[in-house]
Amino acid sequence: MRYEPHDYQRYATEYIETHPCSAVLLDMGLGKTSITLSAIADLLFDSFEVHKVLVIAPLRVARDTWSAELKKWDAFRHLTYSVAVGTETERKAALTRKADIYIINRENVQWLITESKLPFDYDMIVVDELSSFKNHQSKRFKALMQVRPKVKRIVGLTGTPASNGLMDLWAEFKVIDMGKRLGRFITQYRLDYFLPDKMNGQIIYSYRPRPGAEASIYRKISDITISMKSTDHLPMPELVSSEYPVFLDDAERETYDEMKKQFVLALPDGEITAANAAALSGKLSQLANGAIYSETGEFIEVHDRKLDALEDIIESANGKSLLVAYWFKHDLERIMKRLHARHIPFSKLDSSDSIRKWNNGEIPVALIHPASAGHGLNLQSGGNTIVWFGLTWSLELYSQTIARLWRQGQNAETVIVQHIVANDTIDEQILRALKAKDKTQAALIAAVKANLKI
Repeated sequence: MRYEPHDYQRYATEYIETHPCSAVLLDMGLGKTSITLSAIADLLFDSFEVHKVLVIAPLRVARDTWSAELKKWDAFRHLTYSVAVGTETERKAALTRKADIYIINRENVQWLITESKLPFDYDMIVVDELSSFKNHQSKRFKALMQVRPKVKRIVGLTGTPASNGLMDLWAEFKVIDMGKRLGRFITQYRLDYFLPDKMNGQIIYSYRPRPGAEASIYRKISDITISMKSTDHLPMPELVSSEYPVFLDDAERETYDEMKKQFVLALPDGEITAANAAALSGKLSQLANGAIYSETGEFIEVHDRKLDALEDIIESANGKSLLVAYWFKHDLERIMKRLHARHIPFSKLDSSDSIRKWNNGEIPVALIHPASAGHGLNLQSGGNTIVWFGLTWSLELYSQTIARLWRQGQNAETVIVQHIVANDTIDEQILRALKAKDKTQAALIAAVKANLKI
């Protein structure tokens, strides 16, 4: 696919190229990976300023997202890369393979630097999700700081760097500029910008910012920080649509393909009609989402790919409110179970009280079914990002759900629509039909026919 960047993407790419140390704050879905890859390509092969790049990211982002973007766009096909995840043997093999870009998950940063015994000869580091390094006492932070002086270029990517308050910023920017702007030591940073808050005798449990501290901190870091939240001043916010791909393993893929095969064999004369196309589409959509209903009405779990992706998206949102659209009842049950297990606060949007709390910013993750997102339901005050866990063929339901956030009165300049899409499944067919704005039943039949190729 041809890479045709928006103006703000070109601006961000140039910013990375002209700032050896940079923190790039992008709203989710604005294309931070492609922006960064464009800068890396220029620095590697136009200006020849770097020769070996290390990308540090959350596990599933490291394993899937970066390689997917590298494969997706023609502009990056010439870049070679190696993904260092898995066992120690697999990681070492990946790190010793010749490549332009090496991608590792953040959990293995300490291993790479202190245990792998491999030379740390990267001249550029990209930290995808800078907030992963907000804890100055963590092993990954301490390990990275050991080699930070060797690296001449570093980029920190995140949505909101101060998710838990201004105290987070010290460690994150220490990684970026080695303490030049916010100080070399956390104790001095606290003295300069904070006052003791909750105390018990001489023991301080929390701090509060001094008057004017926030403006002062932002002023200190402004020369190396760019925010991609404001692009154009439009009557309607800009609508940015993106995909978060997930990938089935061999066993899961076999289950999916077997469903198609058995359905085709059961068709009279092999003819796809509207009725049986809808039936198959429903079953394949369930499998793409990770579970399927049995004949008894209970559901069987097949995979957690989309749940893992949703967890990553929630983490990368750094406390920003997310509206999550689900389709099947088992989607809701599985999402709720995962959020409970991870102690992530959430609520269904199914009452006036829950809608009020969402619009007041009291619900970090709100779960909604498209059929309940009727016309006139105003949710724009509560957030600007919607995540589609499961897709619907209904263009009307799809559009009106997005319109709950993408409407006048939305304070954000951008509304983000993120689709979690299972690679090479019916998800891709549904999304293609929605993008083509095809309202006809023929679109469903054509898509299912295309999906029946075994």
